[in-house]
Amino acid sequence: MHVVQQVLFIICAIAAIYFFVKKVTEMRRNIMMGRPEDLSDNKGQRWKNMILLALGQKKMFKKPIPAFLHLAVYAGFIIINAEILEIFLDGILGRHRLFAPLLGNLYAYLIGFFEILAVLVLVSVIVFWIRRNILKVRRLDMKELNGWPRKDANTILYIEMILMTLFLTMNTADQSLQALGVAHYTPTAPFWITSHFTGIFSGMSEGALVGIERSCWWLHIIGVFLFLNYLPYSKHFHIILAFPNAYYAKLMPQGEVKNMPEIQNEVLYMMEPDKAPTTTEAPPEHKNFGAKEVTDLSWKNLLDAYSCTECGRCTSVCPANLTGKKLSPRKIMMDTRDRLEEVGRNINGNKEFKPDGKTLINDYITVEELRACTTCQACVEACPVTIDPLSIIMQLRRSLVMDDSNAPQEWNLMFGNIENNMAPWKFSPDDRDAWVKE
Repeated sequence: MHVVQQVLFIICAIAAIYFFVKKVTEMRRNIMMGRPEDLSDNKGQRWKNMILLALGQKKMFKKPIPAFLHLAVYAGFIIINAEILEIFLDGILGRHRLFAPLLGNLYAYLIGFFEILAVLVLVSVIVFWIRRNILKVRRLDMKELNGWPRKDANTILYIEMILMTLFLTMNTADQSLQALGVAHYTPTAPFWITSHFTGIFSGMSEGALVGIERSCWWLHIIGVFLFLNYLPYSKHFHIILAFPNAYYAKLMPQGEVKNMPEIQNEVLYMMEPDKAPTTTEAPPEHKNFGAKEVTDLSWKNLLDAYSCTECGRCTSVCPANLTGKKLSPRKIMMDTRDRLEEVGRNINGNKEFKPDGKTLINDYITVEELRACTTCQACVEACPVTIDPLSIIMQLRRSLVMDDSNAPQEWNLMFGNIENNMAPWKFSPDDRDAWVKE
């Protein structure tokens, strides 16, 4: 029987790893469809950002209570995976609590620590569920979350509740079986939490206890495999992408906007004609200004889209959104990711991208949303994983203005004044100080 279980476990493990790697490979391909962007500078500062922001969750602690709960879930998810390693090896080797004889009394302390984390995770996700579904915190109850995003968030909470409950139940049954001296159940020191709840199973037969323990073991590890493959389809893939996203976060001052060399040079040559190149060769053709489609964005913009946690902290501080305008930085990131996934599915089905008549602008993100942005950087500052919605917004607006000549009349008047008078006003440089003579 043990051999059959080993074979079944190995098949499940190989299938889970295969499908996970396949999906992650597709996501990497989608991200690399973006424009090149060199972010290899200042490696020391980038490692520091990754440790502080992704691992230490520094920016989360602006709101201490949600931050503590999130840290409990995060730490539990990461650290309890050490127990998953043992379960994984037990399944392959046909053993039970492989590390117990090797670690001695230390083993019970480790499992006890894992149990405390499991309880903290269980309490935290229940609080998160209450905040989403009963208290209906504003940023967690906006219309852009209707449908799949809301279902996805709750599904993850349910999965975490179930996995932690199975883990604790499995340990409780295991402790009961140890007390009965059942073979194959390695005796250990009492676990910190579950050893106090063995009374729940008092009076049960050995067979019933083994059935409960084995059922919880299998359901737990199968749940982990399914969860692994659910992650790439969920916003919760940020638990992995937060690390590269924090590492590649922009290091320039927040208020600094990347200029386009082509435009800078044109302005320079207009102002100082003697600096214009004298070559007679035609300048290289520039396909477009800004971005109209996801493939016009940089790979870092697309990594941002996949890293979005949909927590809504960006939208909750956006002045445009707070005054009733349609702009939501969270929706910008969600729309970018949705369009990127659609392009990826198109490539999967056709072996290459087959034009579908859609673009990121208009079909996903409206002109009204883009124009509402005040470029105040509040969304960038608020994001706990250093996502930059403003970069995407600016590139989409550049495409509207410079490729499509789509700008409000007030903007066009300003553009004309800058071009003709070198200032936003309609007065020429010679006339601007005329008021002094009056």
